[in-house]
Amino acid sequence: MSNILFPMNAHRLIVAEKPSVAQSIAAVIGANEKKDSFLLGNGWIVSWCIGHLVELAMPQDYDEKYAKWQGSDLPILPSPWQYTLTEKGRKQFEILKTLMNAPQVESIVCATDAGREGELIFRLVYHQCGCDKPVKRLWISSLEEAAIREGMDHLHDSGEYDLLYEAALCRQKADWLVGINASRLFSLIYGTTLNIGRVMTPTLNMIRRREQSIDDFQPEKYYTVQISCGFLASGERLSDREEAKRIAAACFMKAAYVKKVDRKQKKENPPRLYDLTTLQRDANRIFGYTAQQTLDYAQDLYEKKMITYPRTDSQFLTEDMQVFLPGLVHITANCLPYVTGMQLPVHTEQVINNAKVSDHHAIIPTKTMAVTPWLGLPAQEKALLELICICLICAVSDPYEYAETVVTVECEGHTFTGKGKTVSQIGWKLPYELFMRSRKQGNSDTEDEGPEPVRNIQTLEIGEKLYPVMASVKDGVTAPPKHYTEDSLLAAMETAGVEDMPEDAERKGLGTPATRAGILEKLVQAGLVIRRGAGKQQNLLPTDKGKALIAVTPEILKSPILTAEWEQRLKAIERGEEEPAVFLEQISELLKDMCQTAKPVTNMEQVFPSKRERVGTCPSCGAPVSVYPRGYFCENRICPFAIWKDNRFFTTKKKNISKELVKTLLEKHQADMTDLYSEKTGKLYNAKVLLETDQEGRARFKLQYPQQAKKKDNEVSR
Repeated sequence: MSNILFPMNAHRLIVAEKPSVAQSIAAVIGANEKKDSFLLGNGWIVSWCIGHLVELAMPQDYDEKYAKWQGSDLPILPSPWQYTLTEKGRKQFEILKTLMNAPQVESIVCATDAGREGELIFRLVYHQCGCDKPVKRLWISSLEEAAIREGMDHLHDSGEYDLLYEAALCRQKADWLVGINASRLFSLIYGTTLNIGRVMTPTLNMIRRREQSIDDFQPEKYYTVQISCGFLASGERLSDREEAKRIAAACFMKAAYVKKVDRKQKKENPPRLYDLTTLQRDANRIFGYTAQQTLDYAQDLYEKKMITYPRTDSQFLTEDMQVFLPGLVHITANCLPYVTGMQLPVHTEQVINNAKVSDHHAIIPTKTMAVTPWLGLPAQEKALLELICICLICAVSDPYEYAETVVTVECEGHTFTGKGKTVSQIGWKLPYELFMRSRKQGNSDTEDEGPEPVRNIQTLEIGEKLYPVMASVKDGVTAPPKHYTEDSLLAAMETAGVEDMPEDAERKGLGTPATRAGILEKLVQAGLVIRRGAGKQQNLLPTDKGKALIAVTPEILKSPILTAEWEQRLKAIERGEEEPAVFLEQISELLKDMCQTAKPVTNMEQVFPSKRERVGTCPSCGAPVSVYPRGYFCENRICPFAIWKDNRFFTTKKKNISKELVKTLLEKHQADMTDLYSEKTGKLYNAKVLLETDQEGRARFKLQYPQQAKKKDNEVSR
C-alpha cells in the first residue's frame, strides 16, 4: 500500500472502529475528501479498523507439531505471545500500517469504541504496525456533532488507558489459554470435539442445571377453598381434596366476620435508565429479540446518532448532564404520540449519580433523535428506540403509589385472606402502560386485578359481619422452575457467583454487558444450546451435546464462581490493583494441574457412546478399550494404553492377538496360552501371559511359567 499519496503538509491520523463511525467523525472535523479506505481533509486523515484486525496466533503458528492434537503437548503456554492477522482484515491492516508509518503523519488519535475491547482493537494494530508515534484518545458516549466536537477539543493522553488495555489483553489471553487447552484436553479424553470456554461453559452449566431441576421436579396437587363475601378471599393450600370440600360445604351460605385489617401505603419507584443488560432483557421480554439482535440494533441506532453508547454497565447519568435533561425529556415525549401534550414531571435527581457511572453513562436518546426521521428506520430499530425513549420518561417520573389492604376473615372456624388495592398516584406506570397498549400487548407488566369487588375492601372494619358466604374449591398443581429465556438467563449471568464475591466487588457475574450476547450466540452456533418456543420469547435449552459436555467438564471450569472471580480480577487489573502476570500465571498453573490429573468420568461410554466395538476397560485410566484396524486402543486419547496387533511380544512367539485374548487380558489381567514359540530353543511351550502397565500407562506383558523355578526365563516386552 506504499502508493498512498498525501499532501506534503503534516497530518494527524484518526483510527475509528468502523467505517460509519469514521464518517461521523470526519464530517465534524472537515475531512471530506474520500480516498480508498480513509478520508482526508483539514489536516486530518480518518481511517478505521473492521473489528479485530489482529488476533492471537493459533498453536500451530508457534510450532507445526501443534497442528495435531496430542495430550503430551498440553498445556500449551505461549511465551512470548504471538499475533496474526485476520483474513478478512488483512487489506485494511496494510492500509493502516501505511498510514501510521507515513512520514506526513505526526500523531495518532485512537477513536475506537470507548471501552475495554475498543482499546484492545486499536493497541494490537498499533503495536503490530511497529508504530511508536504519540497517541491521544477520543473518549465519547455519543456520535452527535456536539459530543464529537467536545471530545476532539479535550483529547485524553493515551497513557490514561494503559491499564484498560492490560485488562483487555489479560481477558484475551485467559480465554485463549482455557479455550485451547481445555478443549483439546477433553476432546482427546473423550474422542470427540468439545468446545470449552472460560465464560461459555459456566453459562451452559447454568442452563443444564435449570433443565435438570425441571426434569427432577415432581408436581403436587393442592386445593384451596375460596369464598366470596363481597370480595374474594382464599384459605391455605390443602393436600386433601375431601377436606377442602368439607370446609367449603361448612362455609356455604354462612356468615363470615372480619378479624384483622392491615392497611399499608406502598410505593414503587420509577425504573432505572437502561444499561445494556437491562435493555436486552426488556427487549427480549417485550419484543422477543435475542441479546445479540438487541445489541446490533442498538449499535446501529448509536451510529445513526439517535442513542448514546450502548455497551455500558451503568444505569445513571453524570451531574453535568442534569442541566439539559428536562429539555431532552420534553423533545423525547414529543416523538411519542401517546404521551405528547401530557404534563410530565422531570425529577432529574433520580437518574444522576456520578459514583455509579463507570466508563459510560446509561443509554438514553439523543437530541439528534428528535430531528431524525423515524419513518426510514427498520421496524426493529424503531421499536427499540421507542423502548429507550419511554424508559427515560418513566425514570424521571413520579413513583407509583397505592394503598394495600389485607383483610383476614373467619367463617365457621376457618381463616381466609383477601387483598385490595387503591391507586393514589399512577406516576411512571401511566406512560409505561400507554407504551404497552401502543404495542397492542395490553398491560403485561401489571397484575391482573380480576373482577371489581362488590364490597370496597378498603372500608371494612374489625368485627364486621359479611353475609352470605359463597364457597368453592379451586384445584391447583405446583409448577416446576421455568426454562431460561434470554431475559432470565441474562439476569442470572449478571448475578452468578455474587454470593461468593465481596460485597464491594465492582464487577460481578459471568461476562460483561458487552460480551454476554456473544456468549449466548456461541452456545447456539456450537450446537450446545437451542432456542425453542412458539411465542416471541423463546426458551434456551441444552442439546444432548451440551448436556454431555457439562457431564464431563470438571467443576472448576463449569462453576460460575471461578469465572465471576476472574471478571472481578480483570477489573482489579484495570484499576492497577493486580498484576496481569500474576493473574495469567495462576490460570496457567490451574491448566497444568488439570492436564496432569484429568481422568474420564466413570460412565464415559454412556455420555459419549462409541460406534466401535468395546472389548473391555482400560487398566490405566478406566476408559473403554475398543477395536481399531491396527489394534485395541483406549478411547481416552491422552491415555497411551494400547495393544497393537503387531506387538513384538506376541509376534516373536508366533501368536496372533485375537479379540478373545484381549478381552481375557483386560478382564483378568492374565491369560493361559499354549504352543508359544521359543526363539532360544525353537521349541513350543505353555505359559501364563500377564498384562501390566508401566508408570505412563503403556501396556507391558510378561510370562509366568507353571514351575516357579523357571522364572529366570521370563521374557519382558520392550
